[in-house]
Amino acid sequence: MATITLENLSKRYAGTAKDSVRPKAIDDVSFDVQDKEFMVIVGPSGCGKSTLLRMIAGLEEIDGGTLSIDGKRMNDLSPRDRDIAMVFQNYALYPHMTVYDNMAFGLKLKRCSKSEIKERVMQTAQLLEIENELYRKPKTLSGGQRQRVAIGRAIIRRPKVFLFDEPLSNLDAKLRSQMRIELQKLHREIKATMIYVTHDQTEAMTLGNRIAVLNKGKLMQLDTPLHLYNCPVNKFVAGFIGSPSMNFIKGILGKVDDCFFLERSLDCKILLGSDVPVKIQRKVGEEIEIGIRPENIILSTCQQDEPASCLLEVMAFENMGNEQLIFLILQSETIVARRNSQEMVDIGSRLFIELRRGGIFYNIKEEF
Repeated sequence: MATITLENLSKRYAGTAKDSVRPKAIDDVSFDVQDKEFMVIVGPSGCGKSTLLRMIAGLEEIDGGTLSIDGKRMNDLSPRDRDIAMVFQNYALYPHMTVYDNMAFGLKLKRCSKSEIKERVMQTAQLLEIENELYRKPKTLSGGQRQRVAIGRAIIRRPKVFLFDEPLSNLDAKLRSQMRIELQKLHREIKATMIYVTHDQTEAMTLGNRIAVLNKGKLMQLDTPLHLYNCPVNKFVAGFIGSPSMNFIKGILGKVDDCFFLERSLDCKILLGSDVPVKIQRKVGEEIEIGIRPENIILSTCQQDEPASCLLEVMAFENMGNEQLIFLILQSETIVARRNSQEMVDIGSRLFIELRRGGIFYNIKEEF
């Protein structure tokens, strides 16, 4: 297949007379996509992820930097000369054509023989399990079937690189989950280089070999899903990766005997325990900010025999079946805890909290 190299890519859209200088949509982004890798680009709406994908495809001009595929510079090549296939969010199928003709269209433009077209259409349809839908029109298909046709039309050309621009966002939750499994299976079978854009961090975490996190046109972090979750390089990544997102809590670091706590007020001291990182222990008496994921907040109805306590009111809860998300009021802020769904709680009840020591993040940098 192909390796892709992005070196200091930049893109700035033209401003108006009153706004002649606009921030870059893509700001000095550099990374490599390895051969046969499934790379996911994730970020909030407006972060530049789709723009970056369109620059790779040749649908957007590159204002600065270099894009290379297999070592060949692509900046000035047209989309048709880059040997790339793209799957869009809205399927982009021809409504007047059957599934067969939609999938065969690109091969007909290449003047492939009828026998070759038929063979490749059938192979691709079997791979995507749509061989029984080949003579139906798109309007008679479900959303998942249409997306399979769109993917089939892309892979039938056997390009070097596949680009996916939020292809599952129009599907319902159950179908999205099913299609994620199908995409992983497809990647293993065709062994292709794929770049997948999404705003859904669950999709990113489940699909990507590596994930590139974008914000405001800048690359925040590029890493494996597990390392992104456990070792975020800045506050944006820490808050964006993970569902629900990480809680951030400020307070004065205190110590009684061997126990550390975060003092929010005289009657609100959050227990950190004794086994806290050395870099936190050195900050006794100073205001610090820590990050804590919902699963690392321990809730109880009775106060432990400890020198610190913090009793918080339950504002809301969400029962997820296998777990429960508890939303608590911490003075003027809201924090989220995750707990076993069997331990029922009522809105307005008050719970003591403790932070699981191994789950505390400290001194997370602001985004750069």
